[in-house]
Amino acid sequence: MTPSPAHFDFGSPKKVTILGATGSIGRSTEAVILDAPGRFEAVAVAGGGDAKNLARVAKALGAKFAAVADVSAYAELKAELAGTNIAAAAGSDALREAASMEADLVVGAIAGAAGVIPTYAAIEAGRDVALANKECLVCAGEPFMRKAREKGVRVLPMDSEHNAIFQALGGESPKTIEKMWLTASGGPFRSWSAERIAAATPEQALAHPNWAMGPKVTVDSASLMNKGLELIEALHIFGIDARKLDVLVHPQSIVHGLVSFADGAVTAGMAVPDMKVPIAHCLGWPDRVATKARRLDLAEIGALTFEKPDLERFPALRVAMSALAAGGAMPTILNAANEVMVEAFLNKQIAFNDIARNVEAICEIFDRERSAAAPKDVEAALDVDHIVRERSQANLKGLGH
Repeated sequence: MTPSPAHFDFGSPKKVTILGATGSIGRSTEAVILDAPGRFEAVAVAGGGDAKNLARVAKALGAKFAAVADVSAYAELKAELAGTNIAAAAGSDALREAASMEADLVVGAIAGAAGVIPTYAAIEAGRDVALANKECLVCAGEPFMRKAREKGVRVLPMDSEHNAIFQALGGESPKTIEKMWLTASGGPFRSWSAERIAAATPEQALAHPNWAMGPKVTVDSASLMNKGLELIEALHIFGIDARKLDVLVHPQSIVHGLVSFADGAVTAGMAVPDMKVPIAHCLGWPDRVATKARRLDLAEIGALTFEKPDLERFPALRVAMSALAAGGAMPTILNAANEVMVEAFLNKQIAFNDIARNVEAICEIFDRERSAAAPKDVEAALDVDHIVRERSQANLKGLGH
């Protein structure tokens, strides 16, 4: 059943900026806003290089400002916005300008390391952020959250797992938490043998059973690397000891996160696998926004199952958990090396199992060189990210091929 959204009077519209407006999160954010007339006012939208779609979103939402990161797309964006009152801009400074504009909430959904600087600019400008970019916390978690505390801004988790935990916490004191579990669907290879996984093609890795996501995130889901990256995110979002974080494989993707408390109680965040649910929660917080998302019918589903992740068949999760335990710059190194290796896999340069093998090798190289000290600020974290990417590319052919 798809319900019609209810309409409530919440006073003045909330001013929202969307960074990454043309990606999957951006499109779902657009849908939530359009389904809640009068609740939101779009201030600015920003994207990579898809000028046509960015202009479409800007016009649909009535934004005042649109920015593309790719300067070569500026002319097309300007032409697409001709006849409107929407200002157009391009380049990295334009993205920072969009992020810094007066707004109640900035949605940080630019994928990859490219999203770190503009999202950080929003924090520096004192804007609350709904965070859907993993790299902000995996690459530069400590300085990112430190700046948020300095500025007194909220970082609301928009990823389905972290949002579920945020809701399941219910405002309880972190001191009462015994454990947090992030759930993983298991991806397309959950029931595959190790031999079959080793021979997996990019096309097979991109065939996710539950979620529609971008190619990089979908491959990370297939390897379970995404769950390791999400553990690192959870460490920074919730300020919890790494030893209290764990993963459960839950193929139905209904329970997205669980919290166990000192008295033995366990709370779970549950919803159908639809990103509009956590997006609406972040956009409306501390209120609720009605959506057209399909409602959860547990009787129809019938059964929910859980299992421990197999770290032998899915070594990427083991490698990520080791980086989490090591701390310092190791999560930054892990993330950068993984991005390079996933791209190499998608380009059919390496096999699926080589992603985790090569990422682990890169992490070990930097550990041996004692080059994994914690970055002191976001700029230092991005410097590490850049160095690791260069080393990963240079070592690609020499890492077991």
